[in-house]
Amino acid sequence: MCDEDHGGGPGLGRRALFVTGAAAALTLGSVSFAAADGQQEETRTVRGTLPPGAPDFVHVPVEVPSGVRELKVSYTYERPSVPAGVQGNALDIGLFDQRGTDLGGEGFRGWSGGARTEFFVRADDATPGYLPGPVAKGTWYVVLGPYTVAPQGLAYELTVTLTYGPQGQAVRPVYPPERAKGRGRAWYRGDCHLHSWHSDGRRTPAEIAALARAAGLDFINSSDHNTHSAHAHWADAAGDDLLVMLGEEITTRNGHVVALGTDPGTFVDWRYRARENRFGRFARQIRRSGGLVVPAHPHATCVGCGWKFGFGEADALEVWNGPYTPDDEVTLAEWDNQLVASVRENRRWLPAMGNSDAHRNPDPVGSPQTVVLADDLTREAIQEGIRAGRSYVAESKDVTMTFTATGGRARQAGIGERLEVDPDTPVTVRLEVSGAPRCTVRLVTDEGVLLTGDPLPVSGSGVVQWRTTPSYAAYVRAELRHETAAGPVPGALAGFTNPIFLGRV
Repeated sequence: MCDEDHGGGPGLGRRALFVTGAAAALTLGSVSFAAADGQQEETRTVRGTLPPGAPDFVHVPVEVPSGVRELKVSYTYERPSVPAGVQGNALDIGLFDQRGTDLGGEGFRGWSGGARTEFFVRADDATPGYLPGPVAKGTWYVVLGPYTVAPQGLAYELTVTLTYGPQGQAVRPVYPPERAKGRGRAWYRGDCHLHSWHSDGRRTPAEIAALARAAGLDFINSSDHNTHSAHAHWADAAGDDLLVMLGEEITTRNGHVVALGTDPGTFVDWRYRARENRFGRFARQIRRSGGLVVPAHPHATCVGCGWKFGFGEADALEVWNGPYTPDDEVTLAEWDNQLVASVRENRRWLPAMGNSDAHRNPDPVGSPQTVVLADDLTREAIQEGIRAGRSYVAESKDVTMTFTATGGRARQAGIGERLEVDPDTPVTVRLEVSGAPRCTVRLVTDEGVLLTGDPLPVSGSGVVQWRTTPSYAAYVRAELRHETAAGPVPGALAGFTNPIFLGRV
């Protein structure tokens, strides 16, 4: 049962709404406002309690009259103590306007998750995470997202304030260019998973751009949770030396996915679970908008972070997310198993990426970073390099890897490519490394780790060569591992490459 109480106006009584199961959404009773009648400001307060097992999203309709200049929302909720191992209360919040809450987001006006306790929207401005625009007459919706609910229930208080007066002048958005000054066909460094203060980050776009430049990056991707409000705030941060692509981290209850490099102003909805079979629709939307579909941290342990949608719609996979942890090791192993399946079934393979997922200090931007061989420093060229797997992942700008396979009349293939030679043709694999002091090189094939080199010198530079044949190794990829004191347990990654495939298709 969901109890609801409206305060702040006459004739608003207490009612009870019953909830069964975990339906997609529940709509509560409306919060109504009268016409201005000379008032400058009017406030209503709603109180309620959501039970354990509440729907993923709870809609609170707000009847907005004409003549409103600004809509402001604030909220609080109780956080009772819970037994060890039991989830406490966490309540997200967002806003849809008079165009409605239908899946697809036509009425979307913003989302702040649990990062803010209040927000406003008006024609000329809005809280980060929200979209400026007219406050039109009609039924608006405050959307509550009970992320987790304590056994005692989730008691909340929601306050809506309308300010009356003439609408401000709408602001025309300006977006960053899709091209920066590149070096022609070259290796470009990027970080495609970053959060600003437009979601749960604490940095402005300008601060992120400064850190990206310091990290030696050539490109970044805006990926705030469940909102595209940052898109219109990156133009001043971009420049000839930094390509800023636009996207979103679609944060569902069954995993997160980065929309990488979508058209400016693209919003991708997140209000569905894997069991509803809707993800394909939104993956196709990302691609129609010029973006790539990149599942993020698929084995992260946070609630709702585990990836449940499968990888059939993915263009690449975030294998390394932020500081290297055991869930990244699990993802690396899963990704490698998929390489084996792609060889066995002669189908497209899924390239790997690494991104920082930086939110706030002291999270480092560009650690790790994806280094992409692209024809130029443009959105399209970078995406094509990522999609083709012509890339490796490095923990910082200091790490550089050159990886090739040569055989059969000096034919050569690089990262993400195929060396098309007969099964018994001798092949020489060569890895050149710099910037990885005391790290160990491992060469991995469809049979597993077949070469573990000695630690690199303190200079961090070295060359490793290995001879094989396509019949022995269907593919080969390289890893750089830090030293470890745990015996046979591999150290954390300092870098790794996408594979080189050996043999004829």
